[in-house]
Amino acid sequence: MDPLSLILIVVALAVGVAVGWFARAARVTEGAAELAAARAEVAGLRDAFARQERLSQEAAERERAERAETAQRNSRESQILTALSPVQESLHRMQQRVDNMERERREQFGQVAEQLRSAQVIDEQLRQTTESLAGALRSNQARGVWGETQLRRIVEQAGLINRVDFDVQAAITSDAGAGRPDMLIHLPGHTSIAVDAKAPLDAFLDAMAIPETATGDDAARRGDLMKKHVKAVRSHIDALSKKSYWAGLNSSPEFVICFIPSESVLSAALSEDPGLLEYGFSKRVALASPVNLWAVLKTVAYSWTQQEVSEEAKSLFDLGTQLYDRLGSLAGHTDGMRRAIERTVDAYNGFVGSLESRVLVTARKFPGIDPSKLEQTASPATIDRPLRRTTAEELLPAPDDAVAAGTTPN
Repeated sequence: MDPLSLILIVVALAVGVAVGWFARAARVTEGAAELAAARAEVAGLRDAFARQERLSQEAAERERAERAETAQRNSRESQILTALSPVQESLHRMQQRVDNMERERREQFGQVAEQLRSAQVIDEQLRQTTESLAGALRSNQARGVWGETQLRRIVEQAGLINRVDFDVQAAITSDAGAGRPDMLIHLPGHTSIAVDAKAPLDAFLDAMAIPETATGDDAARRGDLMKKHVKAVRSHIDALSKKSYWAGLNSSPEFVICFIPSESVLSAALSEDPGLLEYGFSKRVALASPVNLWAVLKTVAYSWTQQEVSEEAKSLFDLGTQLYDRLGSLAGHTDGMRRAIERTVDAYNGFVGSLESRVLVTARKFPGIDPSKLEQTASPATIDRPLRRTTAEELLPAPDDAVAAGTTPN
């Protein structure tokens, strides 16, 4: 090998070594940098881990605190719920009661609504019936029938009997002429009271069509109608007074009863004219509503009852007197019966004495008779008990009867 080649090889080797060294030096430098970077990254990771650990510890402490606080809160809530359990039960019962009340309120509201609807229908029917009745009462014939019907109902409710205690449409003849009152009420002592059941209603019905709270022209018109009603009642009183029904009745009280079939009709007239009753009394006409007429008729019925009781008491007194007299007559027969019984007893005792002292003694001596059999035969006993005499004064015979019988009264 030549020296040049050797030198070149040596140079190449040296260059290679140098290049390797520089490469290693570069790698070492890079490794140191990487190590520093890794150390810095590790330090950062360590710091981040420490921070994360602190955060985890803080989170754990917060969680423990929250759990403790939650446990305490739950405990407090449980204690509060335990303490408030009676209140809760009361509230529950109150809620149930409120629900029941609400349900009942709905039901009652439905019932009230239904009743209001029914009341509205009934009110409408009543209004129509009232209008029909008012229209019918404007007829004199219908008004008369209504008054007579009301009068008959009141009389029967008071306990009076038709054709016994009262008569309907009985004819009366007096100096004022022939008349026919609606009813004659008979009183004890063969007296009667005439009753008239006709009453003026036209003006009253027209006035009732206007409400009492009316004002202005309606109020004035209502007042005029009420005055007209009072005037009609006065005219009716005058007409009844001229008929003089009492003059055609036997010993009748000198007045006639004017029966007004409705309390409101009479009270309205008296409210408008308080002197109407005195005016009727001055004309021998007594105004009567269903209430006070019923009281009068009840008094009449009581008078009839008292008269019947008096008649029954008189009849009982007569029967008692007759019975007492007949008991006196019976006393004579009783005394005669006693004397007859005494004679019978004396005859019986005489018979027994003769049987024992004479007949049986002789019979024992009869030949062929066994005396022992006669002795076994029971002898009749005498009657020694005296008869009881009557001592009551009513049963003692009269002196005349005693003398006739040959005895003296005890």
